[in-house]
Amino acid sequence: MKAPSIFNDVIGPVMRGPSSSHSAASVRIGLIARALMSAEIEDVRVEFDETGSLPTTHESQGSDMGLCGGLLGFETSDERLLTYHREMQKAGIKIRYVSGAYGDSHPNTYRLTLRNSSETHSMIAISTGGGMIEVVEIDGNKVSIGGDIYETLVYFKKDEQPVIAEIENSISNAALSVKKGGTKNFIHLQTHTPIGVDRLASIQAAENVVAVKTIFPVLPVPTPLKLVIPFSSCHEMLAFNREKKMSLGELAVQYESGRGSMSRDDVYRKMIDIVRIIKKSIQRGLQGTSYPDRILGCQSRRFKESLQSNSLMEAGVMNRAILYVTALMEVKSSLGVIVAAPTAGSCGTLPGTILAAAEALECSEKDTAAALLAGGLIGIFITCSATFAAEVGGCQAECGSGSGMAAAALVELMGGSAETAVAAASMALQNSFGMVCDPVANRVEVPCLGKNVMAAGNAIASANMAMAEFDPVIPLDEVIEAINIVGHSIPCELRCTGLGGLSVTQTSQKIKKQLERFI
Repeated sequence: MKAPSIFNDVIGPVMRGPSSSHSAASVRIGLIARALMSAEIEDVRVEFDETGSLPTTHESQGSDMGLCGGLLGFETSDERLLTYHREMQKAGIKIRYVSGAYGDSHPNTYRLTLRNSSETHSMIAISTGGGMIEVVEIDGNKVSIGGDIYETLVYFKKDEQPVIAEIENSISNAALSVKKGGTKNFIHLQTHTPIGVDRLASIQAAENVVAVKTIFPVLPVPTPLKLVIPFSSCHEMLAFNREKKMSLGELAVQYESGRGSMSRDDVYRKMIDIVRIIKKSIQRGLQGTSYPDRILGCQSRRFKESLQSNSLMEAGVMNRAILYVTALMEVKSSLGVIVAAPTAGSCGTLPGTILAAAEALECSEKDTAAALLAGGLIGIFITCSATFAAEVGGCQAECGSGSGMAAAALVELMGGSAETAVAAASMALQNSFGMVCDPVANRVEVPCLGKNVMAAGNAIASANMAMAEFDPVIPLDEVIEAINIVGHSIPCELRCTGLGGLSVTQTSQKIKKQLERFI
């Protein structure tokens, strides 16, 4: 398994849309599909397996918006995503969505057929959670493209040996595999740096070469040639830190510095930029947001007014966390810019809790960044052994993970040890087992807001319990393994399909019908 990155897999993407596994992931899938077509696209057929999550959610949770945006070359936070229908018409791209019995094992599977006047290509990709993706098939050939390195496809006819000879003569340090037996034959090159224009031209001119397609990374932190990660599990991290006595935030910086081949200062700068984006998102939410295709109106301003008038029960940092969680969720629902941490559906839990606590404790931006990095490192352990996708593991994979990450981040803010932060994360995750994903009217609003607030409260309680030396009993690695098993045991109807729980109540169906006019 490739080593995950805090900025790729856990804290991010910076995005618009209600769902990272739908909106942001589909942008990245679309960008890769665009590269496969050399940006010349006229017609797209999108197929979803009828047993997956996408037939019922692709419109309401932003899959269509994201996919079209990627096909147009937009990034995950581009403002033009909001007018993707008009942009597709301007570009002359026709797109159709079809559901059928394809036997796809992953609930978030996209089957694309792309055409222009001179060529046709097919692609199968999956959204794996939190905006992460994997392209698993191109033109009938199995591949594995995650968007973290440079991919070059050299299409050939008849004999591939002259092509391979030219490639080996032109390029070093490239992983090469030959794909034959699908609808088209190609040589798949994977490199950690871009191939120069001159070298690509020499490959294009080689005997039997039909076309060369270059796919650039779509993730913010490309994978370097040499990974130097100090640990890959919580157990390994604690052993590594036994004599060093580093905080969890410092350990996170060391991990991400090796994973992304970045300096420690660069890691801090990148996370400080994210802190500033979160602050802007909170401010935007508190100013008031609106969007026709949503269930809940602006509630954060009313909560702020109630706080200021002392009409609420005194709850200290918890009330501020409720305010910030709500503001962030409202920005998400209005398709404003937010940070998925680890997902858009749970974008309020970690950021809202940590920004609220940082303000109460009068922490600096760097301290706040260190706390988010600490939470991000817990997320690394989760993504290595479990999932952030509600479609796979229920809401415990999203808000539950966010709660565990936030608990550890709070301990970092309070100056606790790495062991204490891990204990807080373990307790918070244990309290999240079995949380289902049953969005009302297929919108990521209800009961998502309440679950984000509940996850924030759980994080605060778990952090304080850990600081008071409560015993978590079960080690974090074992908790993550168990939560993954539980997540897979949740019925598919309760994993973001809109087929169970609150999703199928009479009121939910009524709201869904009322909102259909906005799709």
